[in-house]
Amino acid sequence: MNNRDHLKSLGEFIRTQRELANLSLRQLADLAKVSNPYLSQVERGLYKPSAEVLKQIAKALHLSAETFYAQAGLLDEDVRNEAADAVESSIKLDPRLTPEQKDTLIRVYRGFVGDRT
Repeated sequence: MNNRDHLKSLGEFIRTQRELANLSLRQLADLAKVSNPYLSQVERGLYKPSAEVLKQIAKALHLSAETFYAQAGLLDEDVRNEAADAVESSIKLDPRLTPEQKDTLIRVYRGFVGDRT
């Protein structure tokens, strides 16, 4: 994936997360403490935000900064694999879930992020 495609993918990811949170562009910009035009340009893939801006956006959306860093290509493959292992381990260790629910969640998770096995 070239740099332009990567920026567009990151922007689409941010837009999708914003929409899932039912926030307008202006609302997210206010929460993340960035300008509305800047956030608009990030969502359209015109600018690559800094790690600090990604952290602010993630915080405003109540998501982990690591999720945004991985999407932006700022984490290497080992860190991404460790994060994926942590998610799956958390699912497996949750006593509130049945074995079938755990298996289903892990399959859905792998479907979204790609099966590494």
